[in-house]
Amino acid sequence: MSLENKIALITGASRGIGRAIALVMARQGADIAVIYSGNQQAAEETVQEIRALGRRAEHFRCNVADFSETAATVKEVTKQFGTIDILVNNAGITRDGLILMMKEQDFDDVIATNLKGAFNMTRHVSGVMLRKKAGRIINISSVSGMMGNGGQANYAAAKAGLIGLTKTTAKELASRNITCNAIAPGFVETDMAKKLGEETLASAAKAIPLGRLGKPEDIANTAVFLASDSAAYITGEVIKVDGGLYI
Repeated sequence: MSLENKIALITGASRGIGRAIALVMARQGADIAVIYSGNQQAAEETVQEIRALGRRAEHFRCNVADFSETAATVKEVTKQFGTIDILVNNAGITRDGLILMMKEQDFDDVIATNLKGAFNMTRHVSGVMLRKKAGRIINISSVSGMMGNGGQANYAAAKAGLIGLTKTTAKELASRNITCNAIAPGFVETDMAKKLGEETLASAAKAIPLGRLGKPEDIANTAVFLASDSAAYITGEVIKVDGGLYI
């Protein structure tokens, strides 16, 4: 599944699932635009790891929830790399809480980053892809967006919306040889998951038929497949990578 000489723009790429996707895509030959929002040191470390693999990498700070800022970032990435072949909308935050107690700002912030951020990037990157009549868009959703999850009304709503965005994008861009698919991870070993606490994660692992939490590389390997020529005839799909959690 070679991605030789492809240019991938990956949001939330400084750590967790985004970082794993960046590294695995680099191993398959892609050059990477690492998009991050706050942790510059982590972004720089990711860039150095990609360069150690012999691929080009640059980092770009961007608040994906900001329409104008994403436009400027896409313009700069295109200027430096020449084009964008692959877009991975991975950036996400959590502000968990029961609906009865959830603050309005916590709901708005999660929707703005996790859903509107994906729209913003897709809106601006699709113009680049349309001109070249080729591209791969991969949205990182969640099984929470398919089955719901107590205490995550904002997160589940954003991830469910991302599935709708995926299907609509796939329909609108298919005639230009641009595919758009979503990956729906279950519980994955990331810093975000650790916030749930060891007891919650241990309980979650017991509920997973494969008996373990996912690793970021499990998601990354699926993303590489969807970005490759092997997935050229797949679009508008949601692929669960959850160890059987939601069957």
